[in-house]
Amino acid sequence: MLLLSKKQDWLGNIRGDVLAGTVVALALIPEAIAFSIIAGVDPKVGLYASFCIAFITALIGGRPGMISAATGAMALLMVTLVKDHGLQYLLAATLLTGLLQVISGYLKLGSLMSFVSRSVVTGFVNALAILIFMAQLPELTNVSWHVYAMTVAGLGFIYLFPYIPFIGKILPSPLVCIVVLTGVSMYLQLDIRTVGDMGELPDTLPIFLWPEVPLTWETLKIILPYSIPLAVVGLLESLMTATIVDDLTDTDSDKNRECKAQGIANVGAGLLGGMAGCAMIGQSIINVKSGGRGRLSTMVAGVFLLIMVVFLDQWIKQIPMAALVAVMIMVSIGTFSWESIIHLKQHPLSANLIMLVTVTVVVWTHNLALGVFAGVLLAALFFANKISHFMYVGSVMDEVTGTRIYHVHGQVFFNSADRFISSFDFKEAVDKVTIDLTHAHFWDISAVSALDKVVIKFRREGADVELIGQNEASSTIIDRFGIHDNPEEIEKVMGGH
Repeated sequence: MLLLSKKQDWLGNIRGDVLAGTVVALALIPEAIAFSIIAGVDPKVGLYASFCIAFITALIGGRPGMISAATGAMALLMVTLVKDHGLQYLLAATLLTGLLQVISGYLKLGSLMSFVSRSVVTGFVNALAILIFMAQLPELTNVSWHVYAMTVAGLGFIYLFPYIPFIGKILPSPLVCIVVLTGVSMYLQLDIRTVGDMGELPDTLPIFLWPEVPLTWETLKIILPYSIPLAVVGLLESLMTATIVDDLTDTDSDKNRECKAQGIANVGAGLLGGMAGCAMIGQSIINVKSGGRGRLSTMVAGVFLLIMVVFLDQWIKQIPMAALVAVMIMVSIGTFSWESIIHLKQHPLSANLIMLVTVTVVVWTHNLALGVFAGVLLAALFFANKISHFMYVGSVMDEVTGTRIYHVHGQVFFNSADRFISSFDFKEAVDKVTIDLTHAHFWDISAVSALDKVVIKFRREGADVELIGQNEASSTIIDRFGIHDNPEEIEKVMGGH
């Protein structure tokens, strides 16, 4: 069974994976160069990283068909480190980032994705679509009309080519777009920006490089404040992208395995003179839309990238940026969840707010981690508020025994604890109070503290208090943290009053 699964991952879609990987490799080149420039390093640092990360995640990643390489989100976090300490410290930080991600995988932190709501994922996707589109604007401002004509023609190829009988289904339209527009640009000798204008391409294969930094605590103090956010943002973007590709391909993936693979890939990148990277939602969607499904597509993307920039650089330099802008606009349009706009009227206000806040924070700060954190925090607050409203306390009076019986229903935790206390009448003259917890659940020490206050207040008024019906989990936390049956603890809390 395992052998069949491996065979399917590598050989189940050879033509689709090879063609899709080629498209991705072409689209990776200008992005890797651009991200290197953002980070303040030589273009080869981003290109070597993209090759290494794609190659390693293809072999051991948890999500077949997902593309990982050097990314803008990671590059932005490196700027200050490179400026203040130079490339060697960046390579050391990349190694430490990888180690932290491997540890995260073994700690099974990938399982934390279950805490990210659908609204946050939608907001994340929409924000990335907007950022991808915005990233293309510099290529479309203060340029000649030829650039606009080439971009529109590229979009025409991308969207209309699949309708051509037979051949339209065989070749991925983004690849056709890049090849045709490059040919047109070279034939007409158009004076427009090309990949060659982005920066110098490397002319040698990467070699093993141990970072030339002293192995001291001082070095650790320098790189750790950068490695931690790099590890967090890298894992966050990778896991979010894996979730999106899961949806697109209707398959499941191993998130903890992906954490380990991303970490090992970053260690490899650091040792080959590359910068830290992670999964790329734009390239992953290009891969899926172009027919890529297996590990072979990711492997081809990494290997072809290296072959093209080292051995075919004279041809690659001729690719007009307008062709790649057209591909990225297609990615932006395909990435954006247009249904989320329609659903604004149908979904609850809380879900819409979570999605909009995630989009706004990501686009405003260009920090994916901050946006997702804001969305998750807001989702947690809305959830806590909603659950707290399902807690109520009813009561009946047993006239025969003179006992007031309170029936507690719902979840008692930090947000419902005050309402729980206010539901009891402490001034009523009764000899005995029974609190029935059969239909209640106590979740935290705030809930236990609230129960302590209720019991102590009733006893102070002279009533005998009995608790009944606790489930096993509630009983455990009440017995462990409750003080209402411990005179010494009550004395400490009361402070001798």
